[in-house]
Amino acid sequence: MTDIAISIRNVTQRFGGEGQADAVLALDDVSLDIRKGEFVCLLGPSGCGKSTLLNIVGGLFKPTTGTCTVEGRAVDGEPHPDKIAFVFQESTLFPWYTVIENFHIALKFQGIPRSEWDDRAMAALRAVGMASFARHYPEQLSVGMRQRVNMARGICVGTDILLMDEPFAALDEQTRMVLGEDLSQLLAATQKTIVFVTHSLAEAVFLSDRIAVMTARPGKIKTIIDVNEPHPRSPDFMLEPRFSELRNECYALLRDEIRATMASQRDPQAAGS
Repeated sequence: MTDIAISIRNVTQRFGGEGQADAVLALDDVSLDIRKGEFVCLLGPSGCGKSTLLNIVGGLFKPTTGTCTVEGRAVDGEPHPDKIAFVFQESTLFPWYTVIENFHIALKFQGIPRSEWDDRAMAALRAVGMASFARHYPEQLSVGMRQRVNMARGICVGTDILLMDEPFAALDEQTRMVLGEDLSQLLAATQKTIVFVTHSLAEAVFLSDRIAVMTARPGKIKTIIDVNEPHPRSPDFMLEPRFSELRNECYALLRDEIRATMASQRDPQAAGS
């Protein structure tokens, strides 16, 4: 039995028809295998196709060419909520429902028996320290608290795979660090497979088992960096020389890609070529 949870093979994504003036080649021949229980970060400059690749894995986009399989089943532009949960940068909680009612909606959509809803929801909220806010409305929570709830909702639906698209981007650095610790503990406790999009070098190094460094658009996998640090991770890891070495390696790999992105923004014709 294979230990590969997600297999991406020769994926290319083009928006707009080939030859059209406004056509964009977002991804170009991307291949990547992600093992069960692994935490993989997609790291790259803005516009390199990180979120596009995540959305292809989640079944929100159908690739122009190439294939993606999740636990051996082809993903072809069709979401598989029984296999995959999403956590986005912006809160996706319904503002007119309480926290626990939002969980009930997600669990109903998953086909979970109603008798299990409260137990699943409260267990997930306890895992992120938000159980006492189950009856609160989203507007009564801070941005960081809402993201804790979003993480908990991703836990409670019971999928083996969690896709996270810059979930901490809107948070202050201290809150990002604390939620990163929580996420590392979650991985150690649940062995979920997590694919995480970020722009933060430190976040990628602290969280990842492997970092897929991407080129400027059209996005390709430039290299894979192995972190080789067990979960859960302590803040002490960030004080170790290896942490700084890995962060510097990521920056060295990305520096030219960031400059290429900046150049393409100054010359849009070059970006679409």
